[in-house]
Amino acid sequence: MEKIARKLSELAAIRVAGAGLALVVGLSSPITVHADEATAKSLLKNMSDYMSAQKNISFNYDTDLEVVTKQNQKLALAASGTVVMNRPDKIRNTRTGGFADVELLFDGKTLTLFGKNANAYTQVEVPGTLDHLINELRDKYNRPLPGADLFVSNPEAELMDGVNDIKDLGSGVIGGVECDHLAFRTKDVDWQIWIAQGDRPYPCRYVITTKQVNGGPQYSIQLRDWKTGDEVAADDFAFNNSTNAKKIELKDLPNGDDLPKNFVRGKLK
Repeated sequence: MEKIARKLSELAAIRVAGAGLALVVGLSSPITVHADEATAKSLLKNMSDYMSAQKNISFNYDTDLEVVTKQNQKLALAASGTVVMNRPDKIRNTRTGGFADVELLFDGKTLTLFGKNANAYTQVEVPGTLDHLINELRDKYNRPLPGADLFVSNPEAELMDGVNDIKDLGSGVIGGVECDHLAFRTKDVDWQIWIAQGDRPYPCRYVITTKQVNGGPQYSIQLRDWKTGDEVAADDFAFNNSTNAKKIELKDLPNGDDLPKNFVRGKLK
């Protein structure tokens, strides 16, 4: 979680060149909650155990990255995508937003990043597990997977790193699914998770709010159309260059994030 916090902070501390925009988020007024730390820990562990046990996973997702101008006008950068995973070492991820249309494929050896807008792709050798890939994408290539904390082999250990406050917020409904709503705090971030109730306790929504940037910028991912096991369509995770895309160096591939090109990084607190 601390590594994710740093990456989120780096992304959040951004201004728009010539326009003075900064990525920040306004939270609603505090609500009354009942704190049940033991229950919250148990619910998170159940989610983690369930996620770790799934060999085949697919879902669609929506993300929101909120921005606020210096004049306090709130804007939102939204994107949607799909994920298909076969543990221990295969994934296909797509993401489409106003400023990005990208696909990522990994077959256990080769990572392919395909920029559809540029009709260009790059490939690098990253042999290993999905955990290794997630770390490499975040730390080496600065291209973190959406919601990556949730899909490592032990989500509980990743999520609970540095947690110093835990709350059970009761129930909520996400996309028609009744969920348990939990909130956690670390030194650098606050985060919330909504976990589906029942025998498939998958994460329905995950929200991270950094404390390292004025205004507390927020990033959220919401999962839908959750499938596991035999429900997941077969995929060979191979890159099929059906558009005759040009192969280029990784450094030349557009970053593929959800931000306009004229955004530049600002300073953290």
